[in-house]
Amino acid sequence: MIARRPLSRHLVYSLLLACGLLLSALSHADDPFKTGGNPKNSFTESAPSDFLPVEQAYRLSAGFEGGQLVLSWQIADGYYLYRERFAFQTDQGKTLKASLPAGEVKEDEYFGRVEVYHHSVNATPTGLPSSPFTLTVTSQGCADAGLCYPPHAEYLRIDPATGTVTPTRPPAKPASNGNEPPAATTNPGSPPATWLAMLLAALAGGAILNLMPCVFPVLSLKVLSFASHGGRQPTHGFSYLAGVAASFVAIAIALLGLKAAGSAIGWGFQLQQPWFVGALAYLFFAMGLSLSGFWELGGGWMGVGQGLTNRRGYSGSFFTGVLATLVASPCTAPFMGTALGFAITQPPALALGIFAALGVGMALPVLLLCLSPRLLAYIPKPGAWMERFKQVLAFPLYATAIWLCWIVGRQTDASGMAILLGGALALTFALWLWRFGLLARSLAAASLALALGALASPLLIGGAVHGAATDASAAQPYRPETLAQMRAAGKPVFLNATADWCITCLTNEKVALGSEAVKTAFANQGITYLKADWTHYDPAITDLLARFGRNGVPLYVFYPADPNQPPVVLPQWLTPSRVLETLGR
Repeated sequence: MIARRPLSRHLVYSLLLACGLLLSALSHADDPFKTGGNPKNSFTESAPSDFLPVEQAYRLSAGFEGGQLVLSWQIADGYYLYRERFAFQTDQGKTLKASLPAGEVKEDEYFGRVEVYHHSVNATPTGLPSSPFTLTVTSQGCADAGLCYPPHAEYLRIDPATGTVTPTRPPAKPASNGNEPPAATTNPGSPPATWLAMLLAALAGGAILNLMPCVFPVLSLKVLSFASHGGRQPTHGFSYLAGVAASFVAIAIALLGLKAAGSAIGWGFQLQQPWFVGALAYLFFAMGLSLSGFWELGGGWMGVGQGLTNRRGYSGSFFTGVLATLVASPCTAPFMGTALGFAITQPPALALGIFAALGVGMALPVLLLCLSPRLLAYIPKPGAWMERFKQVLAFPLYATAIWLCWIVGRQTDASGMAILLGGALALTFALWLWRFGLLARSLAAASLALALGALASPLLIGGAVHGAATDASAAQPYRPETLAQMRAAGKPVFLNATADWCITCLTNEKVALGSEAVKTAFANQGITYLKADWTHYDPAITDLLARFGRNGVPLYVFYPADPNQPPVVLPQWLTPSRVLETLGR
């Protein structure tokens, strides 16, 4: 056994202060959360400033000539309309045919060989109703510079008897092309049944978080503390509950505050910063070293040992809850995504209640152990096995640290990963030096400063976005205009919103989306596989998640070939059979 000396609480407080400063820096960082202009080729409901609004790019006028309705478009220079994308529907649901001239032949990247119109085009609908009606006129076009607009609908009130045509508002129930669900909006008047359902979903999602590989070792350490005392510890259970719930509420306050300031963010947003992922890797590595006997952090932090019988032990239970919440941030459990998406659209007080329910759900297993003598009876009696079990728990923590280093490498490059590993070496050196005299502790402080300084290295600035797919060659990167063009062309699409730091996402891609059966189904049915990689901040993906009422990844959506059919949202945990069942509908 390696000789150990408890680490001074001053160094512990220094570590906590450093983490607090890092979190503060994150909350004030400008670049990750700017919501400025869209990139040149992005696709939005209104065009970016570099392009004309759709109404100016394609000006529609209408009137009767010789008893026939004629629709005329004046097309701005550098823009064009697709011949196949015109549609004419009355408010009675009748689709009208129209006479259109031949267009210019164009080889389109997504539609193949198509006909388009530049400058101007006239359409003459036939089979008009004899009584007044409202006509929905749909068209779609692109700019030669690369931007493509969504299908654009305009509404005309037509009276064939008098020959008058007047622009009007959309009918009460306009036809929907099913491309996207409506954007989520704040709804302070949600019925009580909805609130109850969301609270239950939050409780269930929080409880399932305990099974995640990052959280389970921390939970096991808390169970170890119960075994070491052989009796109920209700006060510690409530202290742990307070730590978890307070952490979730703090995250909610940060999310709501940044959202109110105009930022588009979601659950796990902090993991989009390489330096924060690196700080988590340090934490898991240091915890693993402690469990392996290299150093001892003391009973006040992890709540293991005799410290649980005094006030410091209660603080340990509280901070164990804080730690469990921190390490759970890369995970989204079933039910959790729905609850978070609902919470972020509600008034602040109600949203905080949903987040607090998530915390209660996560702390519930530990609290039940504290309060139930019958459950505690199933925990083995204290003995030498506890030390060995504690050492075994170090290895999942090492594995998690390796995984986090891999994420940093994906977010940056090999140099960024090397800087992080060098910082881990400096951290290990600091922990080893601390057991010696005053001079050694001074050197330890300098080495610790070097490790923390590595997190601020320019090499840890995020670079190009990497996809998280196990079969990246089969996936195309998500772009809103790409999805719109695929839908307009009548091609089925499977969309995967994911991130390298999302454990659930990686598991689903390996087990379900990476299975031969699913890949064969994609190929046989001609399904386009789009990947929305949220590893780095991307406002287009954040907006996509919000449209489906989600606040984080994963999100899986299947768009049928028929553009009039609505998209199908799959559950957060996938199996090959579930994916195949959805594709076969």
